[in-house]
Amino acid sequence: MTPVTKQARVDSKHSLDVVVDDDAAAPRTDYRALVIGAGISGMQAALDIANSGYEVILVEKDPSIGGHMAQLSETFPTLDCSQCILTPRTVEVGQHPNIQLLTLSEVVGVERMDGDEGNFHVRILRHPRYVIEDQCTACGDCAKVCRVVVPNEFDRGLAARRAIYMPHPQAVPAVYCLDPDACLGLFPLACGECARACERDAIDYDMAPETVEVDVDAIVVATGYTLYQDEAVMAYRYMSHPDVMDGLEFERLLSASGPTGGAVIRPSDRKVPKEVVFIQCAGSRNPEHGVSYCSKICCMYTAKHAILYKHRVPDGQVYVFYIDIRAGGKGYEEFVARAMEEDDTVYIRGRVSKIVPQEGDETSDGQSKVMVWGVDTLTGRKVEIAADLVVVASAIIPSPGAKRLAEILGIDVDTFGFYTAADTEMTPVESGVPGIFLAGVGLGPQDIPETVAQASGAAAKVLSQFAAAKAEARAQAALLSW
Repeated sequence: MTPVTKQARVDSKHSLDVVVDDDAAAPRTDYRALVIGAGISGMQAALDIANSGYEVILVEKDPSIGGHMAQLSETFPTLDCSQCILTPRTVEVGQHPNIQLLTLSEVVGVERMDGDEGNFHVRILRHPRYVIEDQCTACGDCAKVCRVVVPNEFDRGLAARRAIYMPHPQAVPAVYCLDPDACLGLFPLACGECARACERDAIDYDMAPETVEVDVDAIVVATGYTLYQDEAVMAYRYMSHPDVMDGLEFERLLSASGPTGGAVIRPSDRKVPKEVVFIQCAGSRNPEHGVSYCSKICCMYTAKHAILYKHRVPDGQVYVFYIDIRAGGKGYEEFVARAMEEDDTVYIRGRVSKIVPQEGDETSDGQSKVMVWGVDTLTGRKVEIAADLVVVASAIIPSPGAKRLAEILGIDVDTFGFYTAADTEMTPVESGVPGIFLAGVGLGPQDIPETVAQASGAAAKVLSQFAAAKAEARAQAALLSW
């Protein structure tokens, strides 16, 4: 932190008089924090710090905030609407006077300044949105005239969007974004229809990347996660068969704001699936072909999916292939029991060995199926299910760029790329670098309540650091004025 300075002079009698620099002696009040990642963890940390009166710079790589929680339909074990919980927080973050929100941005450099902890000089690269945020009214006229249609990332490719688009209906900031990779061409300009349709002149094709440099006193890293998409899930025909999807894709089907309005239909023919198979540990607990660790939340969200599916398709049947059920949390075991007992979900202990697609002319009812072959290890019997839809619970892995960010910050990661705390048991949110704190799934798989609690813990550490620095500055000022 900035040291208190003083000047000294020696008179003819060799006595020492202290001359206090009033500006230097005054305790600092302008402490500022940087939060990297604006999912539920980063937002919670930012709000806790900002509500305590300190400025926060919140950096997010995507066009809008909210992270993966914004994609969910409901949360377990209460089945509360995810957006009903999240949207008030995203709006509060977007309107908070102490939070400076930088979307489409990434940290590209950090330099440690003088001091025992904190005091960082940070370089942030802001990618162009090509839409002036202060002028956009989110009217949508630009998207209406856009001729380019590409898969919508927020809906996991189950719906389409235009080259200029709003990420989702509840997006914060509520500003359109132009995808330069999808656009017909910006350099040179090949279309220009969206700009001509915008009455507010909010579209700027000449917008360029810019680097913002800021000084901060503490950093919270909350970069979240992505889903494993490699050998272990590809073996289940994921990404090669339209009726095999991952958990987040199924969430978008269940969501009222999703591509089907909450109706569960098969992507291949848009028919309601009557037989659905969930495959747990797809990539998790698989050291040979995936990752060796447990992804922790898959048992619970699979039970949630089974319950929600039965709410929408009462005459449907759910099968869950599992290794063992790990439901460690308040009300979690009861939630899984509810899926089994009230919604008649059939749990089969064993791994799926193979998935074989069958066309309509190969099945008894003339409908295309996904044949799931496995073994029930409790009975020793082979299992074969003609499924209409298969959902794989993919392993949770660190978000792209987490390892590179760790190198920039000088913090450690484990063999899988998750951030590691200085002491996992006693200081679980502190990195090995003083002034840098950790929160969320970037540390490892965890559910929403644990993530929020960890974010508040990281924020508390930041506030404790600021309070200690202010107390030290006051003590030094008092000493100098004595």
